[in-house]
Amino acid sequence: MQVVAQAQRVPAPSSVGNRWLRDAIGLALIVAAGLAGYWLFPDNLALLTRVIAVALLVLSLDLITGYCGVASLGQASLFGAGAYAAGIACVNGVTEPLTLIVIGAVAGAAAGLLMGTIMLRAHGLAQLVLSIAIVQLFHEAANKASAYTGGSDGLAGLTVSPLFGLFEFDLWGQTAYLFGLALLVVVFVVLKFIVSSPFGMLCRGIKQDPIRIRAMGSFVFPVLLKMFVISGAVAGMGGALAAISTQVVGLDSVSFELSANALVMLVLGGLGSLYGALVGTVIFMGFEHIVSAINPFHWMTMVGALLIAVVLAAPGGLSGVLETITRSARRSKGGRP
Repeated sequence: MQVVAQAQRVPAPSSVGNRWLRDAIGLALIVAAGLAGYWLFPDNLALLTRVIAVALLVLSLDLITGYCGVASLGQASLFGAGAYAAGIACVNGVTEPLTLIVIGAVAGAAAGLLMGTIMLRAHGLAQLVLSIAIVQLFHEAANKASAYTGGSDGLAGLTVSPLFGLFEFDLWGQTAYLFGLALLVVVFVVLKFIVSSPFGMLCRGIKQDPIRIRAMGSFVFPVLLKMFVISGAVAGMGGALAAISTQVVGLDSVSFELSANALVMLVLGGLGSLYGALVGTVIFMGFEHIVSAINPFHWMTMVGALLIAVVLAAPGGLSGVLETITRSARRSKGGRP
């Protein structure tokens, strides 16, 4: 199979160098965009931090849907697991931000293990139905376990210690935003290594032709389950970041609406592209924020029109459009048709 062959083939030094250069440029653009947001929108840092938290959720969804081909409408269950774990730990005296992020990652990974074990027993449409059932069960469990989660009232008034004992989480969200931006960059770099590794190539091979992968002697279930755990850890960190930045954890952190929006953002940006996941999140949430302020009664209609236009004009998402433009520019520069 082509993807597996690529994983086994040793790339040429020039192609490796070009790939590292593109990744370095892409990472620099992410950092530059993040710092530009900090300086240009100082009054909206809370919203931008929310965008980063949701971007981690969309990245986690891209791992299992874009790279493994497992459609899911229950990703918010992993996000909510991390948010509630961090919130409960904070209420019980664990207030160090990095520790809370680790707790969220562990909780999300555990939820991902459970979710993957259940979903991977089915195939196709049945998997999608199971993912919806899972997020609804998580939502109901969070609502009923009010002694720990606060139920419909949620967990409020979380007090987080200063980052490294120096930087307090101020009312304007400056510390939370920079902390979230640093977390996003670190996670993005790690995920780039994962999806470019032989393991990531094997996941792409499973997405394209799982039967052939099995015929080659590879076990599909453990590979996909491992990606579910990684995806859960990333989503859990996003949930923990949301809990730290807002100091509130509610049922919206584990809602079906959040799961559906995450899938829409991923399709908007482009499946199977980490950059696409970020682009889709920023454009969707930015468009939603602006349009809802202009027309609070019909903004969903405008968002729907945007999605229809993008899907019809660019089935591969916005990242696919950018790749096509870049490829055409390279051909023109090289003098090829």
